[in-house]
Amino acid sequence: MKNVISQLIDDFHERNFPELVTRNKEFSEVRGKADVVIGMRRAGKTWFCYQKIKELIASGIIKEKILYLNFEDDRLLEFAVNHFQEILDVYFGKYPEHRSDRCFFFFDEIQRIDQWELFIRRLLDTENLQIFITGSSSKLLGSEIATSLRGRSLAVEIFPFSFEEFLKFHMLFQDLPKTFGANTASVLRKAAKDYLEVGGFPEVQNLERNLRIEVLQGYIDSVLLKDIIERHKVSNVLVLKHLVRHVMNSAGGQFSVNKFFNTMQSMAIKSTKNSLYEYLDHLTDAFLFYKVPIHSRSEKSRLINPAKIYTIDTGLLNAMGFRNSYNYGRLLETMVFMHLRRGGHDVEYVTTKDGYEADFLARHRISGETQLIQVCWEMSDKKTFERELRGLKSAMDDLSLSTGTIVTWDDETVIDNKIKVIPVWKWLLT
Repeated sequence: MKNVISQLIDDFHERNFPELVTRNKEFSEVRGKADVVIGMRRAGKTWFCYQKIKELIASGIIKEKILYLNFEDDRLLEFAVNHFQEILDVYFGKYPEHRSDRCFFFFDEIQRIDQWELFIRRLLDTENLQIFITGSSSKLLGSEIATSLRGRSLAVEIFPFSFEEFLKFHMLFQDLPKTFGANTASVLRKAAKDYLEVGGFPEVQNLERNLRIEVLQGYIDSVLLKDIIERHKVSNVLVLKHLVRHVMNSAGGQFSVNKFFNTMQSMAIKSTKNSLYEYLDHLTDAFLFYKVPIHSRSEKSRLINPAKIYTIDTGLLNAMGFRNSYNYGRLLETMVFMHLRRGGHDVEYVTTKDGYEADFLARHRISGETQLIQVCWEMSDKKTFERELRGLKSAMDDLSLSTGTIVTWDDETVIDNKIKVIPVWKWLLT
């Protein structure tokens, strides 16, 4: 294994980095704590690490003071917990002069190795290192971390491109537009349409449609195989795939395990309710889906009422073939939810005492700022718009909020001096 590690270190130090789109995230870099990058596969965690490595080199850190290892490299398939010490032996054997200097170690997809957290804790306690870890599991900060590492890590979550990053990638705007004249608006409308279709996964941005769909479908297969079936020893693969298709086919809809269980029974497909709850937890843990609970002070109410479930990316939804005229509103709703999630908001949906519904009650985790947001494709659909407006006003009354927002595809106005109607291509940038 030492020869393999030595080869990987040499390969990294000889590698040229690709041109990167700067992500709107930063590492915390607190001494004594590991920086943990979490997010779905292919969302850009590795490139985010490359971004940091390039910043370190630009600041004057020589490349040899930086170590990068990807534990999903096929040459490390035989790597086990007893090989961790060999990383130090090989690295400092090559560069003994760096033993007393501060070095920077990047470990990609380290959760593949059992008991990895013990090694990281030892490095934090005994070596002059800044540690960066990536993983495709939200439990890197939860139940899978032993007590020894709790409190010794800071997380940053990487998502597929935001709309702003999408614009930068396609070189449409290098800085956020400050005005929205006719020319700017037309570019943003076209970009929003492309963003809705393609989504934000970096690798697929410039692929032609058929190849893009094939690649995105491969992402879902990879999540199912590596992050769920292999990691959690899932045997009922048929039910798992039905579950994924069902949730994606009703993007942003409420999901009831009981109803889905009954559907499986009617199709003579064997499953248990407990396994369905577990599979859904695995899918959210792998960042494919996000749950949005009902807004309520009652824990019982939150448990009884089903959560809404959103898919991480509209491109994935399109690749799975779940787009029709009805689903355009669902896709728009998914875009809005993911923008709130990227921005550090905790999100709930609201059911009012009058029986109406508002899509998102969003509270920022740091500032505490609260927003009430309804999503509606277009105002010209009078019946639908009136229903959405009624739901928003009812929620504003219930929650004693003086303002609300309706995000549309391309409509803009102000209603009663308190409800702002704004097109998504502008809202995503403000």
